Amino acid sequence: MSNRRKKADRVDHQTLIPPVDDDEKHEKSDLRGDWGNIAILFFLYLLQGIPIGLASAIPMLLQNRGASYKQQAEFSFAHWPFSLKLLWAPIVDSLFWKRFGRRKSWLIPTQYLIGIFMLILSLHVNRWLGAENSSTDDHSNVENSTLNIPLLTGIFFMLNFLAATQDIAVDGWALTMLKRCNVGHASTCNSVGQTAGYFLGYVAFMALESAEFCNSYLRSEPAPEGLVNLSGYLWFWGLVFLVTTTLVALGKREIAPSIDRGHEEHLELDIKQTYRLLLDIIKMKPILTLVAILLTAKAGFAACDAVTSLKLIDAGVPKDKLALLVVPLVPLQIVLPLAISKYTAGTRPMEVYLKAIPYRIGLTLAAAGIVWITPAIIRDHHVPYYYYILLLANYGLYQIALYSMFVAVMAFFARISDPAVGGTYMTLLNTLSNLGGNWPTTVVLWLVDYLTWKRCSNAAENDCSGAALKETCVADGGKCTITIDGYYIEIFICLVYGLLWYRWGSGKIRQLQELPLKAWRVARRVPRAHSS
Repeated sequence: MSNRRKKADRVDHQTLIPPVDDDEKHEKSDLRGDWGNIAILFFLYLLQGIPIGLASAIPMLLQNRGASYKQQAEFSFAHWPFSLKLLWAPIVDSLFWKRFGRRKSWLIPTQYLIGIFMLILSLHVNRWLGAENSSTDDHSNVENSTLNIPLLTGIFFMLNFLAATQDIAVDGWALTMLKRCNVGHASTCNSVGQTAGYFLGYVAFMALESAEFCNSYLRSEPAPEGLVNLSGYLWFWGLVFLVTTTLVALGKREIAPSIDRGHEEHLELDIKQTYRLLLDIIKMKPILTLVAILLTAKAGFAACDAVTSLKLIDAGVPKDKLALLVVPLVPLQIVLPLAISKYTAGTRPMEVYLKAIPYRIGLTLAAAGIVWITPAIIRDHHVPYYYYILLLANYGLYQIALYSMFVAVMAFFARISDPAVGGTYMTLLNTLSNLGGNWPTTVVLWLVDYLTWKRCSNAAENDCSGAALKETCVADGGKCTITIDGYYIEIFICLVYGLLWYRWGSGKIRQLQELPLKAWRVARRVPRAHSS
């Protein structure tokens, strides 16, 4: 790959140009000639969601194999690339092979690598999950030491790193693949396509991997295993990536932006200029306040978001049934953004964000209550239907609060972003928002074991604090039982933190919301062409 630089654009010095308030131009959408491009974008975003969904399924499998919460915290780092992609996004935007295509130069190699990673992972994943000598639905005989968490984390981190890089390339390609009047449909392709891919990588896999689900709904005669296992599923999708990537490489030509298709001419920044622009944005006082808000806002919900589902699995709720709770909510996830958007379209979109926080805190407490009563409801691995209705009601209401906050903050980002550098601006804000959700997840998972108090049932002096003491307890005929569950300690800490943050954050958010748009505009350093 080579850095795209024209001789006429050589920079001798830089001129500081004051920001200009650009008027947004609205054009009527005309999909004639773009239906094929929309289908391609949808499929590319769907492929992106597959590794994300598979990475989300792994914690469920680990929990069934006796993984500790510290190990779950270690694996949570696999989800971080989408929160860090701003670090290498300027490189993807600036370095490419012109003859092959600016976006295809990254898209094609990245998708080939995802396919190859999946094929290699399919050959070893069962061994790394410690599943070669035991059933996937019974973790009682699986030695925790057989789990190779560091290797699993590294491999899935790379998969998500490649998926995040593919996301950068596809987002950029969408701006030129579609006519300017149709660019708004790219976000729909993104949300619907990635959701579909996540569904196939997570929900569909968890259902097809479950022997109970397959025996109940898909088989006439029961069998001890599901229709697929992780190894076979990875092999299938690895082949899909290789085949479809080849078709895109050979069959889809990348077209440069053109005035005929409504694209605007714009100045290309090199890597150095893009990183300098990011630094200029971050230095602005309103952005610094917004950074503090984005990095701390989600910590109050971290215990509920990260630990609740794992605690339900520990209590006996089948992991495939938990995954399938997402299915009835898919229509809700599609309709909600449309319904909420009419309340966030004005000048104060963050009012919706603030109103949703108390409801989300209350539903966090309700989720903890459900975890508390679960052992009393589930008897002999039988889960009554009313319990699933209870779970679905709480999860559905929680999703409404979550989506209200998400749509509101995205509307706020779109409102304050400087249109002249909108791509870089939005990427920065989205990255910070994602990072604000990932670091609390890792922290709460890491601390659950340290905050949990255990005791051996037949030896009061044995606190089961380590593997050796646990083995001693079991060898003496006892059982390690939880006396104080760290999950509830974290729920309480997050509750107190959430209430304090709401008192502080609501004032800060309203102050930022009242600022004029020019307060968010950055003085842009742009190259001036050399003149003789």
